Amino acid sequence: MFTGIVEELGKVQRVSRGSREQRIIISCKSILEDIHLGDSIAVNGVCLTVVEYNTVGFSADVMNETFSRSSLGTLTSGSKVNLERAMASNGRFGGHIVSGHIDGTGIIKSIRRDSNAVWFEIGTDDFILDGIVEKGSIAIDGISLTVAEIGKKTFKVSIIPHTLDVTVLGSKKIGDKVNLENDVIGKYVKKYLT
Repeated sequence: MFTGIVEELGKVQRVSRGSREQRIIISCKSILEDIHLGDSIAVNGVCLTVVEYNTVGFSADVMNETFSRSSLGTLTSGSKVNLERAMASNGRFGGHIVSGHIDGTGIIKSIRRDSNAVWFEIGTDDFILDGIVEKGSIAIDGISLTVAEIGKKTFKVSIIPHTLDVTVLGSKKIGDKVNLENDVIGKYVKKYLT
């Protein structure tokens, strides 16, 4: 389980997609302070398992399913990624419950500055929009955010400068693909009611 509070911006060193191995290698610093084989790390909101690590980064195996259903398939050497270790039971819960199992992807439709905030409008599929509530939580590339507005085919979030500075959202452009995870409690309520 994660909280959606990004700990560090990592950098993709290599993405290998062969017939025998599909792996992503990421350089980072602070999350290496407490990392072990088998640990879960959210990479742009996608829960991956550490299979190797050293003093400059870690590696994780990635399945075809994960590449095709997330934005990880668009990553290349040099891409920046949001990183978060699984929540420690004695840690603060600063965001919301994030599983690291994304529901799908969205496309950035517009980016608009509003004083010190920046509005992002994200287009996505109906089944994801159906699980979003205004003023509720959503994880975009693993970042815990509050939904500010919902339209027929899009939703909007308003981002503060700090979040832009410490996450990949600060470098995103119109047309970029992002990973989306609806609020897990809302998903269970929706499933129960149907």
